[in-house]
Amino acid sequence: MSTQEPIAKDLQKFIDRFEPAKFKVMRSGIEIRGVSNIHHAIQTAKDIIEKLKLNLNISHNAEMVSYGGFEVNLR
Repeated sequence: MSTQEPIAKDLQKFIDRFEPAKFKVMRSGIEIRGVSNIHHAIQTAKDIIEKLKLNLNISHNAEMVSYGGFEVNLR
């Protein structure tokens, strides 16, 4: 039996628009993985968040970049 919480509306709108191939749902958002062009993906994610006026932010660090990942979190 799964007790997975529903994804927040802003986060679901982002997922629907960005269409990540691989992502992991976390308590505060999602972690997107396996991105080959990390800089382009992060800029695209920022553009989507700004255009749709979503209450989300992006975070990443050197470790995440090593596996082509970044996080999109609820503010």
